[in-house]
Amino acid sequence: MTDLLNALAIGVDIGGTNTKYGIVNHRGEILHQSEIKTETFATPELFVDGLHDAIKPLIDKLPSDSIVEGIGIGAPNGNPFRGTIEYAPNLRWKGVIRMCDLVTERFKLPSIINNDAKAAAIGEMTYGAARGMKDFIMITLGTGVGSGIVVNGHVVYGHDGFAGELGHTTIRPGGRKHWGTGRYGSLECYASATGIAITANEMLDENPNAGSLMRQYSREDINSRVVAECAWKGDKIANDVYQFTGQILGEALANFIMFSSPEAIILFGGVIKAGDLIMKPTKENMEKNLLPIYQNQVRLIFSELKEADAAILGASALVWELEKSNTTAAE
Repeated sequence: MTDLLNALAIGVDIGGTNTKYGIVNHRGEILHQSEIKTETFATPELFVDGLHDAIKPLIDKLPSDSIVEGIGIGAPNGNPFRGTIEYAPNLRWKGVIRMCDLVTERFKLPSIINNDAKAAAIGEMTYGAARGMKDFIMITLGTGVGSGIVVNGHVVYGHDGFAGELGHTTIRPGGRKHWGTGRYGSLECYASATGIAITANEMLDENPNAGSLMRQYSREDINSRVVAECAWKGDKIANDVYQFTGQILGEALANFIMFSSPEAIILFGGVIKAGDLIMKPTKENMEKNLLPIYQNQVRLIFSELKEADAAILGASALVWELEKSNTTAAE
């Protein structure tokens, strides 16, 4: 492996609207970062050309002794086994996309891709709260619910690269219909920012005579941030929303703990900005639903990664994982 003082990685996070990218050193410092509009590129080939046009000038300005080890890519439905993005619903490019082949050919650098939530777990293990941990679960609570499971220091991929979709596990059989998958009662239906907004509107409808600060907003304008702000001001229905959400999330986490017995569960994403509103009921219900041998054994903590930088850091950490694997194989 290259001298760590000179080694750099490029992290790329592909989203449906924007793609963030940055150049990162081994200490997790982002030296340069920016973004391009994903949706403006009609084909993956044009996208990679646009990405190269944006990043190449940054590479050219690096000190002469710097060595870019590779490019890590976080993407929806990213498959590290095949270097592909497969049937991602929120990207305009359909089917199976050979993203790593395209990136490596254009940049002349090794590249590795992973599901964005798994990349976040690797980023947390490299730069954040999971440093030194070998067994933990990362749960991302944003527009959806993503996850990365780490067992004995390795991300769990399964036989096809898609293991660990905990957000789509059924936690309320026959419950709320998912807006994207059409399945009923998944964790994502309730514990995501989207799910919190749905719960808030449902509770307002179920209690038409109850006063609430949330009634000053239209249904479309109620989101998890609005619910949290109203809850902090003492709004009962808004607080009930978080109690309900924490109950469901806590029950789900108890199931996950009894599956892999992690040292910690790390929560990340926009929803955790609610702080104790989400943490307290989640922790309470998690412990209540565990067998005694697991109770008070698993830490429930918030991510240490800055949300604005986490996607780039997670993607860049994939490069160090690739380097580590190559070094181990060589030995």
